[in-house]
Amino acid sequence: MDRIDKINYYLDIAETVLERGTCLRRNFGAIIVNNDQIVSTGYTGAPRGRKNCCDLGFCIRQERNIPRGERYELCRSVHAEANAIIHASREQMIGATLYLVGKEMSNGEYVQNTSSCAMCKRMVINAGIDKVIVRNDKTDFTEIDVNDWIMSDDSLDALRGY
Repeated sequence: MDRIDKINYYLDIAETVLERGTCLRRNFGAIIVNNDQIVSTGYTGAPRGRKNCCDLGFCIRQERNIPRGERYELCRSVHAEANAIIHASREQMIGATLYLVGKEMSNGEYVQNTSSCAMCKRMVINAGIDKVIVRNDKTDFTEIDVNDWIMSDDSLDALRGY
């Protein structure tokens, strides 16, 4: 019997978490792990008490053909990373790893070339998380050192455009 490696074990759990997602476009699942203990989980969904897109039957970003990575202010959902961070204490997240899996709802395929959005990157940095691991397919993944996000401050690029 082949034993699954630890990274894919945690990515499989994050993939199960994404099944709770409520987005009609794409869903993500995230788990935060520190010292080999799951600290928190999160999935894509509207804030508590608000209707989810799956309940409303439409996604405004999808209806307006808004490209991936743009106009998140129109989205009803709280991102998976944000939900996982919200549900953990900073003390638990310092030095932790966040595992992230995304799937397209139209075809069930993994979201390709994915990374956290600018707002989620800021939250991951402030939470004290050291590493983000993103699933590319059933066994391959990308490891991101959060220090790279700190050193390549994409928010400065946006400011230079004004």
